[in-house]
Amino acid sequence: MKQKLSFIDRVIPHPFVSVLVGLSWLMLGHSFEAFDIFMAIMLGLIIPKIVQPFIVRTPNIHWKPAIHLVFVVLWDIILSNIRVAKQVLGPKKNLHPKWFRVPLDTDHEHVNALLAMIITTTPGTVSAGIDQERGDILVHALSCDDIDAEIEAIKLRYELPLIEIFNVKEGEEQL
Repeated sequence: MKQKLSFIDRVIPHPFVSVLVGLSWLMLGHSFEAFDIFMAIMLGLIIPKIVQPFIVRTPNIHWKPAIHLVFVVLWDIILSNIRVAKQVLGPKKNLHPKWFRVPLDTDHEHVNALLAMIITTTPGTVSAGIDQERGDILVHALSCDDIDAEIEAIKLRYELPLIEIFNVKEGEEQL
């Protein structure tokens, strides 16, 4: 049986997409005149309604830790870029490439996919794949002297906040 949607949910099925479409229209037009604002509102209402069948409803997330994680990842990307530049431009003997596995604390699809994406986005590390059966992510580091410290940093800086963001309980899988 289908759940009856409220008027707001029927008119604005994806509020975030509506805001993005409206702001994009205003920024592309470089104008805040009445007509452009009207068009931004209309496009913000119409386009998400048209693409509604193609957009999967996002899970309920906790926004405060999500925003904090964005800044942690951005900061880590900046620092990693500097570190990788020094490593690549320095002597090759200082590079210690390593493969290692990061054990996963959950089977939650969103947590694990985002964790792999964050690992890959941060310069110096690449996630080679998520092994669901083993419950880990295979990671390659450009240079790593202490694998255990690297694993602990990934789990504390990224996985733990992701688990909090998606409110995953211990042993819980995504349905």
